[in-house]
Amino acid sequence: MSSPKQRIVVLVGLPGSGKSTWLAKQDGGGLSSDAMRKLLRDDEADQTIHAEVFALLRHLLRLRLRLGAATTYIDATNLSKRERRTWVKIAHELGAECEAVFFDVPLAVCKARNAQRTRVVPADAMEQLAGRLVRPELAEGFAAIRIVSN
Repeated sequence: MSSPKQRIVVLVGLPGSGKSTWLAKQDGGGLSSDAMRKLLRDDEADQTIHAEVFALLRHLLRLRLRLGAATTYIDATNLSKRERRTWVKIAHELGAECEAVFFDVPLAVCKARNAQRTRVVPADAMEQLAGRLVRPELAEGFAAIRIVSN
């Protein structure tokens, strides 16, 4: 009997949509872009090290897969097809299954939640991010897409 396929689960949603809260309730390892910013620069809001953060996420994902991790969650906004393509490509290269979890939460709800956070994303940035959000599709290479709404 063969072992189950390893899984990469790509979280997709705006800041404040509930990705990290949802992830905290799951079994499996989560790789968070905010956690990488905190690790590298002691500031999870530091957007100046984007390239380094995502290079580290890709490296850690490949390492987790090589070491046999069953499921790895990618906790970042992953708003565009281009941003998600990286995770799908790594999954296919390393024989893993790739799924998406789409947090279908209205911008107004995300803004309200964001306002209650310690680290608030500026309103203009929230608008820009909402304008870039593209709902994930199976055609991108995902084996499945789950929807989480508020």
